Amino acid sequence: MGSHPATDAVDAARAALDRYDWQAAYDLVVDDAWADDASTGVLEVFAEAAWWTSRLDDCIAARERLYRRHEDAGDVLRAGSTAVLLYGNHAFRGQNAVAGAWLARGRRLLAGAPECSDHGVLWIAEAEAAHGGEDVARATDFAERALDLGRRLGDADLEAESLQCLARLCIAEGRPDEGLALFDEAMLGAVEGRLSPFVVGKVYCSLISACEELGDLRRAAEWTQVGSSWAAHHPVSAFPGLCRVHRAEVLQMQGEWARAEEEARRASVELDGVNRYNTALSFKEIGDIRRRLGDLEGASEAFRAATDLGLQPQPGLALLRLAEEKVAVAARMIQQALCEVGGNDLARAKLLPAAVQIGVAAEDLDAARVAADELARIARVYRSSIIEASMSMSRGRLLLAEDDLPNAVAALRTALGRWRDLGVPYEVASTQVLLGEAARRAGDDDEATACFTAASAAFERLGAALDVARLPGADGAGPVRASVAGLTDREVELLRLVAAGKTNRAIAEELCVSEKTVERHLSNVFRKLGVSSRAAASARAVHHGLADAKPSPRDAVAGGPRSAHPAEGNPSPRPREIG
Repeated sequence: MGSHPATDAVDAARAALDRYDWQAAYDLVVDDAWADDASTGVLEVFAEAAWWTSRLDDCIAARERLYRRHEDAGDVLRAGSTAVLLYGNHAFRGQNAVAGAWLARGRRLLAGAPECSDHGVLWIAEAEAAHGGEDVARATDFAERALDLGRRLGDADLEAESLQCLARLCIAEGRPDEGLALFDEAMLGAVEGRLSPFVVGKVYCSLISACEELGDLRRAAEWTQVGSSWAAHHPVSAFPGLCRVHRAEVLQMQGEWARAEEEARRASVELDGVNRYNTALSFKEIGDIRRRLGDLEGASEAFRAATDLGLQPQPGLALLRLAEEKVAVAARMIQQALCEVGGNDLARAKLLPAAVQIGVAAEDLDAARVAADELARIARVYRSSIIEASMSMSRGRLLLAEDDLPNAVAALRTALGRWRDLGVPYEVASTQVLLGEAARRAGDDDEATACFTAASAAFERLGAALDVARLPGADGAGPVRASVAGLTDREVELLRLVAAGKTNRAIAEELCVSEKTVERHLSNVFRKLGVSSRAAASARAVHHGLADAKPSPRDAVAGGPRSAHPAEGNPSPRPREIG
């Protein structure tokens, strides 16, 4: 007698799964799977193939039918294990309430079953759910139980998943070195070929995500080479989409923006309709790349797509608003983002450098100082190279705004060394700009020019057009002219307004700052110029070509003592900002 056609199809489909030909496996059983009398074998293979071809609806439908088959047959163990798989499918989609219901059902069914690997899979699910609820202690207990079981049973998949879960928990508790070591151990099973494709993908994606969070780009590069080779054999599965998101993040930091954007765009297609959150992350990554390239419209479009999928793409969106010179909007956005992430230190560490930058731009140095201090605290806990570099750069930016040049330079040079060690060219160039500004204020035009020149070359290599355009000298006004007595761009602007006859109140209204801020800036201008009156400051402005050498009689009143303010409303165009 010949074999049954359906059995032949299942055998052929299993062989296709073994060689990672997910689409062939799906095609072999798709017709039989939708039949009312589909066998459990057909449904099992179809569900697996549907998962790997990103047909999550088909996967869930097949596994729900499998669950009912096992329940009707009184097979408690297989019903329980299928319920746990359905928990994972719904959690992946972001349907947390439905996922929780399936987890509760799996827990009930497996409670009385003899100990086996299915219990370990259940405990991993319990650990993930507890971690999502911020109960780290409970999550750790479940993960440790699963790890012990996996090792006792010699189940390599269960052991690797448990190590991955414990690694994430260690990092969440501020023990990054221990967590990354556990990740490395879990990935060894993948290198040795001992793990199933699902577990390889899960461990790899989680590891690369952790490396990106912690700034361990060298470890990410090592494992990305392994992961890229693996993903090349799984061209239409969900995991390559997830992996692409994380690879895009790492590639962007390394300055490989074209490759990063390609990975992110492919991820957005592969994950569309499968995993809403990570689809949104891919658009967020595209937005960040477009923003750095100076394509503000393209960045806005990508960030809008991420927002439509339920993700607030911060800090990129706030920095986009800053680039659009909507400083107040940017300040509100970054503070709102910090409120929303709560006490998640790693999430806050990604937002705080932008909070410092925006606070300085908004002249809210108190807010910038609070953000810089918190970032320093997080850096002490995690000892992450990227957080430490961000902390040094943020501290230098703040000290520069406070006109503490010696300490600003020290902090910025530390940041520059750390960024260079990490191999992140955009951050290196951005730090050089700040160092150039510090040198300019100190009157060291040669050092300022060297820093700006190095930064310009790096920005041009990267394609960061907006950063190039905003460098001193980019618009024809060279660094020396813009650095009269070491004045900042805002101080040069204020000096021009003083020379134009504006009162402190009028200057405050035009610059959208308080009169107290104007007074502080003006005091700095007088000190740097070595003058004691508005008349002398105005004369210096004329001498350096920053104001009209022939003021009108009414404007000439501004040359008198500080108490001799001109009438309000004196017409004067807003001067062009230099640099």
